[in-house]
Amino acid sequence: MTPFSAIAFFPELVLLAGALGIFVVMLGESQGKAARAGAIFVALVALGASIVALPQSTVLFDGAYRIDAFSQWLKIVISAGYLFVLLLSGNLPDIRKETKAEYYLFLTLSVLGLTMLVSSVEVLSLIIALELSSFPLYLMVAMRREREGQRVQMESAIKYVMFGVAANGIMFFGFSYLFGLTGSTHLPEMFVKLAPIATTPLAIVALTMAFAGFYYKLAIFPFHFWTPDVYQGASNETAGFIATLPKVGAVAVLVRLVSLATPENHAIATLLSGLAILSMCYGNLIALVQKDFKRLLGFSGIAHAGYAVVGFTAMNTAGYTAALYYIVGYMLMVTACFVVICKVSKDGTNVEIDELAGLHRRSPLLALTLVVAVFGLAGIPPFVGFIGKFGLLSAALAKGQLALVIITVINSAIAIYYYLQVVRKAVFGEKGADAPAPEPLHLDWSAKILCVLLLVGIVWLGVAPAPIMDAIAASLAGINLPL
Repeated sequence: MTPFSAIAFFPELVLLAGALGIFVVMLGESQGKAARAGAIFVALVALGASIVALPQSTVLFDGAYRIDAFSQWLKIVISAGYLFVLLLSGNLPDIRKETKAEYYLFLTLSVLGLTMLVSSVEVLSLIIALELSSFPLYLMVAMRREREGQRVQMESAIKYVMFGVAANGIMFFGFSYLFGLTGSTHLPEMFVKLAPIATTPLAIVALTMAFAGFYYKLAIFPFHFWTPDVYQGASNETAGFIATLPKVGAVAVLVRLVSLATPENHAIATLLSGLAILSMCYGNLIALVQKDFKRLLGFSGIAHAGYAVVGFTAMNTAGYTAALYYIVGYMLMVTACFVVICKVSKDGTNVEIDELAGLHRRSPLLALTLVVAVFGLAGIPPFVGFIGKFGLLSAALAKGQLALVIITVINSAIAIYYYLQVVRKAVFGEKGADAPAPEPLHLDWSAKILCVLLLVGIVWLGVAPAPIMDAIAASLAGINLPL
């Protein structure tokens, strides 16, 4: 590997070395604190390495791994998200003491898989990276501490694994058909060879099946059924990770795959429109009746995945840019919600929406973080959720998707109702007269820093979106060019 290639591959090397370091740490007993400190150090170095490697571009491993502007800026997002998850994790109250070090090892390995995923441009490397990012999560969901009469984490882990296996199997079939049609496993070569036959029935079926593994990551209908149960059954920290970073990776790979179809492929556009509508309607309508905050975020996550797919229906750079921008903003907003959940939770238990009552008195900073995040998810200006949805709707409308745009707006209006219920409870709700006075919530330094960073990010991306959107659009220019 040349020095130039080593610099370009620096983020992956840092995460790999970090995972090995955490593995050494976990060989001792009760090394959770040391493993967390090591993971935070790895996250900071990986973030710095991603920034340093941003201008670099190269092709590695016989064309299976492409490092370009598109993948490099996504690695910055993933590294920042990894750091955010570590800052909100605290002392992992719902993970057994003897497995906390292993938890951080699995978390780091999953992040390594995601960083590899966004650079993989060959089917085999894509599958390896996808599985590396997924397998640790299967274990992390089941690592939640057992409580008397409660083993829901085991059920959640089994559902997560079973749906993942099914989705991946369908995806493998799709890739096998694409290989049969093009004679290549390299996505850029597929892009060239598939273009003349992209509208044929077999090509449409192959692409549709190849999307399945990433629909599962995004929780797109009908690969969504695991979502609320896994959110509710996993520990708060694990659910916060599953709800954010894997979705960024899924959108990134879907951009590469959807771009294999020609913009005139109306069958793929119609399929994507249908899945977006089903995801939005299902997620928002079921979220209306939820009482558990994590479960509400699970169903709303299905709806937000539908919003992201709205951008893909345009099948052009504007739509892909809007989808990527939206999912990055979504990562920030949902992370902010999970910060509140982790800090309000008593000993790692799930948080009911009613438990948020009086939050403005217990911790004004947490209440502000929750309000900004929820307003952003609801699509209220000037936060990133509003600008993100505006970009998605503009891209879809420019391609004549008027019905889809109208349905999306209606679903956004439905979502405002249950999001404002959360705000009403946190800002205006009070404990009953007979209830003991709520104790103030004391935040540690990491929680305070994280809240401030998320608030700045959500507001800044909403107020000044142009530089980020321009950078995304520029990075998409050569996404599937021949090697």
